[in-house]
Amino acid sequence: MEPISKELFQKEIDIYKQLSKENGNKCNWGECDNCCVIPLLYKIHKGILLEDEQEIKYIKKKNLK
Repeated sequence: MEPISKELFQKEIDIYKQLSKENGNKCNWGECDNCCVIPLLYKIHKGILLEDEQEIKYIKKKNLK
C-alpha cells in the first residue's frame, strides 16, 4: 500500500478537527478519546503502526491542537 501524501494527511486531520470542534469533542465516528481515526491516518501516512497507549494519546493530542 502506498502512503498518503502529507497534504492529504493534513486535510483529513483538519476535517477531523472541524467535526470534533463542531460536535463537542465527537466526530462522525464517536468519542475522540476512544477513536482510532488519527492512529489509522498516521499509519497510512507514515507507515507506522502505533500500539503504545501513551504514544497514541500523544499523537492524538498533538494533531488535535
